[in-house]
Amino acid sequence: MEDILQTKYALDTFYFLVTGALVMWMAAGFAMLEAGLVRAKNTAEILTKNISLYAIACIMYMLMGYGIMYPGDAAVNSWWPGLHGILGKADNEVAAVIAGGDGAPYYSNLSDFFFQVVFVATAMSIVSGAVAERMKLWAFLVFAVVMTGFIYPMQGYWKWGGGFLDGLGFNDFAGSGVVHLCGATAALAGVLLLGARKGKYGPNGEINPIPGANMPMATLGTFILWLGWFGFNGGSELKVSDVAEANATALVFVNTNMAAAGGVIAAMITSRLMFGKTDLTMALNGALAGLVAITAEPLAGSPLLSTGIGAIGGVLVVFAILTLDKMKIDDPVGAISVHGVVGMWGLIAVAITNPEASLKAQLIGLVTIFTWTFITSFIVWLVIKAVMGIRVSAEEEYEGTDLGECGIEAYPEFTGSRGSGL
Repeated sequence: MEDILQTKYALDTFYFLVTGALVMWMAAGFAMLEAGLVRAKNTAEILTKNISLYAIACIMYMLMGYGIMYPGDAAVNSWWPGLHGILGKADNEVAAVIAGGDGAPYYSNLSDFFFQVVFVATAMSIVSGAVAERMKLWAFLVFAVVMTGFIYPMQGYWKWGGGFLDGLGFNDFAGSGVVHLCGATAALAGVLLLGARKGKYGPNGEINPIPGANMPMATLGTFILWLGWFGFNGGSELKVSDVAEANATALVFVNTNMAAAGGVIAAMITSRLMFGKTDLTMALNGALAGLVAITAEPLAGSPLLSTGIGAIGGVLVVFAILTLDKMKIDDPVGAISVHGVVGMWGLIAVAITNPEASLKAQLIGLVTIFTWTFITSFIVWLVIKAVMGIRVSAEEEYEGTDLGECGIEAYPEFTGSRGSGL
């Protein structure tokens, strides 16, 4: 019996680590997607943001975020987890190999940390694309410290750490709200203070398209994110070492895949009907919208129902992108629409796919995550703006943040086009 338990422990720990690595690979997906959807003169800077935010997320979650989000019995109450110590080697040694229901883990504690920290980086990556092409690099990085160390872990505790939202029956399997809505809301707060890119909106309400520099790169990024999402949702099943859990994991994988497919087709059809053309960027965002929509509950529904959930997300994201543009909320990659608007849909859709879910609890969770993240993020952005500024100068924006912020160009052979639309 002891050998069987040890084998199950090893398998579940390995599964956690492998799916965590898949989610870490999503960092590459976000980097490629965002780099493809911005202009060439801002590519190196956005790549710098993506690798640095990942490193910051890892360090801040080790120092304080993980202890806030998962305090265990040390939590002060269901609202405030308290501040706890730095993650250490000893945290791995408390893991126990057991067979039954006293709450002890079936996997290494440090494998859980690794799996959770890549989710933190995902939330912060959402912010990166929305503020692209006009935010100061170091203002963004300062915000990343607070976001990954405190803002994200607090609302994560309320659901996944056993806080009050979990007690209310709020369901969010892998983070349509905890990860995606949180990241999009932080981005929205920053964008409202930051303002639109120069030339994006005309004096009479015109909306001027600013196309990205590299559609193959953006498409590659979307495929990488699609692949990584199998770890995102599949790993959130937490176990794979018995028949029931293995079957559940297989269903999560299939439902995740079908939702993305539904999102692509729905977004393509919507863009064709609205514009008379099949917009590639809408198709890419449709895939991501389908994935975000199913993330809150990829286990309860059938593959067909999951395709429908994703398809509704694909339609919503097209209208959301257009609506935000009309409101002059400039989001170069559509992150707020994909992860915020569709993240809300994903939380609401749980009440459709899961008969045990409460729509009231889902709405309370949605409003709580949005309110907490928006207020705290807005305050942090406001402080950063007052202390060091958040927007590059008009000249730097015209020349490109690659030169102004990084001193290096992603495509140096095109220096003759500097300051143009590239």
